[in-house]
Amino acid sequence: MVFSVSLFASLAPYVVSALLLFLLLEQLSYLVKKRNLPGPLFVPPIIGNAVALVRDPTSFWDKQSAAAGISGLSANYLIGKFIVYIKDTELSHQIFANVRPDAFHLIGHPFGKKLFGEHNLIYMFGEDHKSVRRQIAPNFTPKALSTYSAVQQLVILRHLQRWEESTSGGSRPVSLRQLVRELNLETSQTVFVGTYLDKEATNRFRTDYNLFNLGAMALPFDLPGFAFSEARRAVTRLVETLAICAGKSKVRMAAGEKPTCLIDFWMQAIVEENPPPPHSGDEDIGGLLFDFLFAAQDASTSSLLWAVTLLESEPEVLNRVREEVAKIWSPESNALITIDQLAEMKYTCSVAREVVRYRPPATMVPHVAATDFPLTESYTIPKGAIVLPSLFDSSFQGFTEPDRFDPDRFSETRQEDQVFKRNFLAFGWGPHQCVGQRYALNHLVLFIAMFSSLFDFKRLRSDGCDDIVYCPTISPKDGCTVFLSRRVAKYPNLSLI
Repeated sequence: MVFSVSLFASLAPYVVSALLLFLLLEQLSYLVKKRNLPGPLFVPPIIGNAVALVRDPTSFWDKQSAAAGISGLSANYLIGKFIVYIKDTELSHQIFANVRPDAFHLIGHPFGKKLFGEHNLIYMFGEDHKSVRRQIAPNFTPKALSTYSAVQQLVILRHLQRWEESTSGGSRPVSLRQLVRELNLETSQTVFVGTYLDKEATNRFRTDYNLFNLGAMALPFDLPGFAFSEARRAVTRLVETLAICAGKSKVRMAAGEKPTCLIDFWMQAIVEENPPPPHSGDEDIGGLLFDFLFAAQDASTSSLLWAVTLLESEPEVLNRVREEVAKIWSPESNALITIDQLAEMKYTCSVAREVVRYRPPATMVPHVAATDFPLTESYTIPKGAIVLPSLFDSSFQGFTEPDRFDPDRFSETRQEDQVFKRNFLAFGWGPHQCVGQRYALNHLVLFIAMFSSLFDFKRLRSDGCDDIVYCPTISPKDGCTVFLSRRVAKYPNLSLI
């Protein structure tokens, strides 16, 4: 014991010196990579500013954007990772245009590969990426979108009825955040894998997805008991469940049965190919489906919440939506909105697009630099840096009065979605642009049409209720708390649909 204490005492100065040297080199490495970029001059050792990010993501990213200022770039440090935040739209385009093995890799989350696993469309390049996107194309044909539209509406209507019942006829307010998440999770599950999930599997799926959401916002400590570790294991289980669904669908489609959900349209094309295309094994499909689920579930939850928030604050917009929808579809018709009718709702579609522009759900798209990349004449992004093009900042550049919620900017007269196309990045850009954007917009338009037609609603306003919070996509701080009351004599008769 005396010898051990003596040995420790003799080694202590060297250990302390080594630790101090490590911390000094860490700071120097950060400053060398940072060079002339705005950003903190000193970062906390090892964890960097991760605590500030987890404690208040909104404030953290607002400060990062403010620091970028005129230059369009700023720097920071998170758990051993040097990050570059990109505010300027044209600089963001340089990242999106150079997603390739020797430039930038899309990672979807600062610690995405560890969290999502390897089987994911966002990590693919070149022919592999093109091959998978070709496989996915049948999922979003007009026929497929029409099939999904019916499913989406049935789920939306079922949940809207439950919402009104839970508010005791509008006598008490309700926070929509969790309710919308549940609506979207059921919609995604039903549209993507139909009846291949039984009730028990559906409940497990919901539990695992909630674990994933919590871990996506937590510090990335991959140790037992930590939220990030629980999320990583939950993703593995989710992918396994989706892989089983893929196998069941292949059997049905090989037997010539009619597609009833997204995975059926996908597997129908795959079973017709001989030999099967690359990345079409059940486990591969499960990983790709999880990518779809993540994109559809959380992004749509954000957009639906902001749609209610913005419609309530803009009575004129809400009235125009109601007038347009009433000319095309009536709840008393006991019929679903057809794809053709959906296409007629041009103003409602403009509202949906403006919701997505004004509050893009995924505010940033994380990439990692595979090599040193000269982004500007004065700054080269160092290899290994996490690069964060801001879709949110781009949404407020170029457009006419960008800080104003104005659906008419997307009218056939103004066409700001074309005039300022390079700034409308809510669905990404380039080879990795969102493949399901038509589906996502249809879902948002259907929700807006039905919600505004069936309900009168009023926000329960509180200080900062419209402030942005990250969970992990953005939503109103109060979870969009509203009073709901039915504005129609009766709901559509679902038994007749």
